[in-house]
Amino acid sequence: MVTGVFSAVHENEDPRAEYVRDMVRRSIAVKEKLIADHVPSALRIADVCIDALSAGGKLLFCGNGGSAADAQHLAAELLVRLRPDVDRAGLPAIALAMDTSSLTACGNDYSFEHYFERMVRALGRKGDVLIGITTSGKSLNIINALQAARQMGIHTVGLLGGTGGAALAECDVALVVPSTETGRIQEGHITLGHAIMELIEEGLFDKGKLTRT
Repeated sequence: MVTGVFSAVHENEDPRAEYVRDMVRRSIAVKEKLIADHVPSALRIADVCIDALSAGGKLLFCGNGGSAADAQHLAAELLVRLRPDVDRAGLPAIALAMDTSSLTACGNDYSFEHYFERMVRALGRKGDVLIGITTSGKSLNIINALQAARQMGIHTVGLLGGTGGAALAECDVALVVPSTETGRIQEGHITLGHAIMELIEEGLFDKGKLTRT
């Protein structure tokens, strides 16, 4: 007997199959909206990063949970390599959820809400870019970090979701994925995140700031 959210569409089909198909359809629908309405935001984010890196700045990434993983993922694409057929020098990019010692020390001695802010104040410099990733736009530690960055003359970028939340007002430029479903927002972030990283590479090649090795 089929119960709960699962229902079979085809005779003898595993009832979970349509559940998976529906999830993929929702992901595709979000990406179609990104194609239609949000490519300009990706281009603006890429340009901010290209200008900062060209001037000797660096990129700082922060996020919580799955967004922390995305922050590390995107930073690694620049520090190491994004495309297997493109060899070039590493680019300065740091994921701020650096290690458990720093994270737990700040949580214990101060508060988790100020962890990323403290990292920004210690490691950030005027002209850098802070990319804050939060699917809700409500993560206080991301908002505090964005506010600190602005005070320091660091460009602020948001990879957000839903309405953008309170984080939106703290961003010089933001990509707000049009969904309230966390998984779909994260899929949008990493899809356009990859596009932005490729645009950064190509932009630096075009400016002569980066060469293929």
